[in-house]
Amino acid sequence: MYITAAQLAHILGGALEGDPDAIVRRPARIEEAQAGDFAFLDNPKYEPFAYTTQASVLLVSKQFAPTQPVAATLIRVDDVRSSLALLLEKFHDLLSANGVVPSTDERAYVHPEAQIGAHTAIGAFAVVEAGAVIGEHCVIHAHVYIGRQTRIGSHCIIYPGVRILHHCLIGDRCTLYPNAVIGSDGFGFAQQKDGSWKRIPHVGNVVVENDVEIGANACIDRAALGSTLIRSGTKIDNLVHIAHSVEIGKNTAIAAQVGIAGSTKIGENVQLGGQVGVAGHLTIADGTRVQAQSGIASSIKKPHQALFGAPAIGYNDYIRAYAVFKKLPELQRRVDQLERLLGQYNKTSKPD
Repeated sequence: MYITAAQLAHILGGALEGDPDAIVRRPARIEEAQAGDFAFLDNPKYEPFAYTTQASVLLVSKQFAPTQPVAATLIRVDDVRSSLALLLEKFHDLLSANGVVPSTDERAYVHPEAQIGAHTAIGAFAVVEAGAVIGEHCVIHAHVYIGRQTRIGSHCIIYPGVRILHHCLIGDRCTLYPNAVIGSDGFGFAQQKDGSWKRIPHVGNVVVENDVEIGANACIDRAALGSTLIRSGTKIDNLVHIAHSVEIGKNTAIAAQVGIAGSTKIGENVQLGGQVGVAGHLTIADGTRVQAQSGIASSIKKPHQALFGAPAIGYNDYIRAYAVFKKLPELQRRVDQLERLLGQYNKTSKPD
């Protein structure tokens, strides 16, 4: 596919400087771009590349004031990052749908009692069980499993290897990346008198609202009763585990390898860095931001805090404490030295 600079400027509502007929076929990094690519500049550190890049089109802010000639056609926008996200989304959609015909592959299994919406594609070896409902304009890639009575909204992309087990609900415009598992039983056992463990059946489900993305190999467990709930706009990275009966608020971002234990409620617009651990049965206030590898062991009631450490404390408190912690060996050496000097002083100052 290709698109002209004028078409790009129209999509973005940007101001065009240069050749409106310049053709681009793909996005690229500014330092690597070649003819036919479009690149972007949003960090002053990369400005030198603006004067040497081979990109045909360069996305810049309206405030960009070049100090040297720029060969690329410029498109000036208010917010480079937001404009780039819009363009990459369009390119991504085109690439994701490339070669996908809105039909059911003859090698897929779709139960006669399942319902498939118009313009939806189902790939080879996918399985859609009885009572499942899939909306319009979805792409269900190869080797996807969709359990009985599961409902998927419209304009969703389900990548290869995803398992969505029985009675789960997926909203509109959701993307599930390869090998994500939605609706497996939670980790619930009751210890018996003889020390053995008996599994507690999980008869709830998982509800994923609209515009949610779930990364590769992420696991979201079904509730024992009721629903594990992922609210609209949430973005979940690869290798995240969300346990049974957890609730995730709107527009929350969860980075890779986060683990959230059962029945915890995460607020809206929360950000959890990579490898954060959150204990069970807690409440995390709206707008909380947790630094990578931190541990949350108690509820966070005050909203919009930045936290760090294990167990996590205020971000600035942790930084100050860590500055002291790094000096502990030197401080210990100095204390030992002072104790020796004090001991010598006491010996020499004793009266005869």
